[in-house]
Amino acid sequence: MKIRVGRSFWTSIWGLSLLSLVAAAILTGVGFFTYYWIHFGHMIDARLSGQVYQTSARIYAAPEPIAEGETLSPAEMIARLERSSYARADTAGATGWYTAQGNTVEVHPSQDSYFQGQNALRVIFSGGKIQKIEQLPSGQEAANAQIEPELLTNLFDSTREKRRVVQFADIPKVLLDAVLSAEDKRFFEHPGFDPVRILGAAWADLRHDAREQGASTITMQVARSFFFTTDRTWRRKLSETMVSLELEHRFSKQQIFELYANEIYLGNRGSFAIHGFAEGSYAYFNKDMQNLTLGEAAFLAAIIRAPNRYSTTDLRPERAAAARDGVLTEMVENGAATPADAAAARKIPLHIAGAVLEGSAAPYFVDMVKDHLLNQFSEADLLSQDFRVYTTIDPDLQRAASEAVEIGMKNVDDQLARKYAKWHKAGDDARPQVALVAIDPRTGEIKALVGGRDYGESQLNHALSRRQPGSAFKPFVYAAAFDNAVDNTEPILTTATTVDDSPTTFEFDGKDYTPNNYGEAFHGTVTLRDALTFSLNVATVKVAEMVGYGRVADFARQLGLANNIEPTPAMALGAYEMTPLEVAGGYTVFADHGMRAEPMFISSVRSASSEVLESTAPRTRQALDPRVAFLVTSVLEDVINRGTGYPVRARGFTAPAAGKTGTSRDGWFAGYTSGLECIVWIGFDDNRDLGLTGGNSAAPIWAEFMKRAVTFPAYSDTETFDPPDGISTVTIDTNTLELANASCPDTRQEVYITGTEPTQYCNGVAAAAPSDSWLSRAFGGSEQPKPPAGAATSSGDTSGGQSAGTSPAPADQPASDASKKKGLMQRIFGIFGPEKKPDAGSNTQGSGQSQPGANPPPN
Repeated sequence: MKIRVGRSFWTSIWGLSLLSLVAAAILTGVGFFTYYWIHFGHMIDARLSGQVYQTSARIYAAPEPIAEGETLSPAEMIARLERSSYARADTAGATGWYTAQGNTVEVHPSQDSYFQGQNALRVIFSGGKIQKIEQLPSGQEAANAQIEPELLTNLFDSTREKRRVVQFADIPKVLLDAVLSAEDKRFFEHPGFDPVRILGAAWADLRHDAREQGASTITMQVARSFFFTTDRTWRRKLSETMVSLELEHRFSKQQIFELYANEIYLGNRGSFAIHGFAEGSYAYFNKDMQNLTLGEAAFLAAIIRAPNRYSTTDLRPERAAAARDGVLTEMVENGAATPADAAAARKIPLHIAGAVLEGSAAPYFVDMVKDHLLNQFSEADLLSQDFRVYTTIDPDLQRAASEAVEIGMKNVDDQLARKYAKWHKAGDDARPQVALVAIDPRTGEIKALVGGRDYGESQLNHALSRRQPGSAFKPFVYAAAFDNAVDNTEPILTTATTVDDSPTTFEFDGKDYTPNNYGEAFHGTVTLRDALTFSLNVATVKVAEMVGYGRVADFARQLGLANNIEPTPAMALGAYEMTPLEVAGGYTVFADHGMRAEPMFISSVRSASSEVLESTAPRTRQALDPRVAFLVTSVLEDVINRGTGYPVRARGFTAPAAGKTGTSRDGWFAGYTSGLECIVWIGFDDNRDLGLTGGNSAAPIWAEFMKRAVTFPAYSDTETFDPPDGISTVTIDTNTLELANASCPDTRQEVYITGTEPTQYCNGVAAAAPSDSWLSRAFGGSEQPKPPAGAATSSGDTSGGQSAGTSPAPADQPASDASKKKGLMQRIFGIFGPEKKPDAGSNTQGSGQSQPGANPPPN
């Protein structure tokens, strides 16, 4: 019997099978969705619950001084406070808060501030200056005060990521509008993904076309940043979309955008990876995010799509402007900016900060701080505990140092390029490096530090690298010589003691040592003042020999210099290596009346609860007799006013100052005013000869830095170097170096430790024969030379007369007279002729930068 099965039966079977397959697929899909929903939920919980970002240690500058009469506006005061995380109202978590009404700004530090709730101030302004400072709540007037130190950076880990975490409420509207216009116009409307954008991106991929905007929403970018790689696969895209849905389910739009604003990668500046708009604002514009202009906000939004395109040090202005302008157009289309505002923003040039972050973050200095902290605390604690590290750095001086280095190193590059062209020698890609250390000589506090010309190129801190200081060491030799008078040790040497500067071979330890002078020029009998002023090598070694090499070496170690100094003739010319920071510590004895101040860079470290974990006070000691310190300073004033350091004056720095050039294979300048000391070093990493003197290379950077420094109130009061008790200022005969009387036609002021001054008056006949004197022979005339125009007189001249030393021949001297009276110093220094090239194999000390009409003496 046959059973016939109807079509309806088979249809039913296929229908049931299809339903079963669909049901199975749905169940499988639901299962997979549930599994991944739970799986991704665990991922989100593990990554985004609790502390999302490490609460790393924060490194601050020194408290910022303000003073009555200081040029400062209310807006500039507010900008300083906002850089220190002050809010406009009493806000939880803020460092402090301020109010501004008219020309009055009130400052209220919180318990979490440097001042721990104290030091509330009312600052009243008038005419662009601080008119009055009042302490609150008493209202008592103060001539000066301090405000919150500026945040330098959050401590970074081995990944070298830098970010400043902010809340959604901290993001200015102009930046929010720019980012939404550039990245996700419908962010506050879609559920985490935008189907229109996804389909558009897929179609563009099929057509192998390019789109300005991809398919990713801001939520999807957050998912990718925190959980996935940037691999361009559909599997990653599906996972990213699913996580986006779950993020939207778990967090508000504001919370998601806050994650995005803190995590977004904005390229590399120097060697740091910049994350977040707050850090990006400082990295690219050196300003707080709250102060971004429309054009700057548009630029930050634009670089999200290709951040590394804008990370290079040679970022072209037209490229930055094109990126900004594209986002401005989108903002106008979206109604986030008016056409007029966008047009005005396009006309304003973008001033992109230097890529090395040197001006604001002091990276080499921060590395020093981190290395010190790692000796006290574990890296885990530093990157997880909310430590606050207060340092000694002065942000204004740090920015001034960066500017001076940028200007000065361009000058050095240009000089080297001209030298290579003159010698028909091709230069290579290696560039000379630089270090600058500025220190308060009274406390040892490091106020500015530059460790290299480009932190992104090299993180080696050259301020801590050991190099030969050359003639920058000579002041310590002369200090040991003058100290003989304090100890009553023979021979008693003064600034007017003479020494023979003639070719000499010194025997030491069974070996010969034959130093040379610059240009192989020797000067015969010279005073110690002129030997140091004009940096004469042979004369300096003879001074060290008279004092005793062992005594000079012991003396240098007593002043805190490197322990590797050996008692040899070469020691006198700075042959033993030391770091720029060590040299800075050594020069404090001259700058502060013989007091040695140990360099310091951290004042205190505090925990999140404001407990002081480490505190450092200045460490000073009397290392040198104040009278000896003054004698050295008196001569070093001459170095700047008329000697090898005259390029400092030629570049327009006019304040009272003392300093010394140094030329080994490198260029040095060490100098100071009454309140600030600065050391500059320039050289190649491979220790090749720089081929430029300290006067031509380092002194211009020193001058550029100091010109800026003295404009700041804390360093503007540059006082003359007044002699201490026990110093006698007397008038001596220029020719005989004896006491002068009415019969002496050529006289000058000289300073002595009391009891060592001359006791005999000059002989009238001898004084009338100036051609017999060394100075007359040197300068070629009987008339006492005048100091260069505008040059400061020596501090030893208490009567306002001539400098304690002598000056080079006047630049306006007629050529006919010069040919008749041309002396040895003129022939050596090339005042009326070309400079003689130094012997390549000699221990040379080169010439400085030219003063008008004359070449200055060598280094």
